[in-house]
Amino acid sequence: MKIGAMNNPALPVEAEVNRIGRAGFAFVDLTMEGPAATSFDAKAVKSLLEKHNLNIVGHTDPVLPWAYPLEGVRLACFDELCRCADIFADLGAKIMNIHPCYQAPPAAKGKIVEYNAAAIAPIAEAAAKRGLVLALENFLPPFASVETFGLLFEAAPALKLHLDTGHCNLGGDSAGAFCRAFGDRLVHVHCSDNRGRFDDHIPLGAGAIDWGQVVGALQQASYNGTVTLEIFCGDADMGAIYLEQNKKYFTQLWERAKSHSSLTREAY
Repeated sequence: MKIGAMNNPALPVEAEVNRIGRAGFAFVDLTMEGPAATSFDAKAVKSLLEKHNLNIVGHTDPVLPWAYPLEGVRLACFDELCRCADIFADLGAKIMNIHPCYQAPPAAKGKIVEYNAAAIAPIAEAAAKRGLVLALENFLPPFASVETFGLLFEAAPALKLHLDTGHCNLGGDSAGAFCRAFGDRLVHVHCSDNRGRFDDHIPLGAGAIDWGQVVGALQQASYNGTVTLEIFCGDADMGAIYLEQNKKYFTQLWERAKSHSSLTREAY
């Protein structure tokens, strides 16, 4: 299991990579979104990643209307996602995420899942041509259920699961349900806490999520990949403290769950 952190897209990417590297994380969850992270000096960032021995996971703009039922809009979004994929691949990423597209004409809101299913396979194929696995992140209904993700996986067999455990606490299926249904497709995880009403991105333990259950579900799915602490704070100094504390907290939970699982197996 590798723990990483996400750059603040309001700050220069180079400075954020330095911050994450100095904090001792294993990877950068590099989000390419505004206002300051839509473009950057990729050569400089690659040098910083090497300097800090950091890996990278690609994170795309969460509100791109890539499945909107107007061809011009879809093609523009496709081109932007390909641009991101080229940069991620050059930086050494193996995974690129995508968020569900919720945009549709008012009279066609009931077809949102259908639009997503029709548009996602070409994006997954474009990612694969660049050596990247495309992973879809769960969020709000209708993209909060195992059933909906099953339909999208049928439409794009190469698509994988990016599980956001905080989003699982906002309605829909639990992290455990996603792990049981699609543990074999799980390639990346986001962790942040909330109180069940809003996507607060507060430190683990400060909200309503049972992190012992989340860690247990991940381990039961034999997951041992990348975990991003997606925790936001307006104060940079406090944000660094929260991340350091949560890195220790999550690692302790992980090791404790592994030990408990090992003892349970021995008992049998």
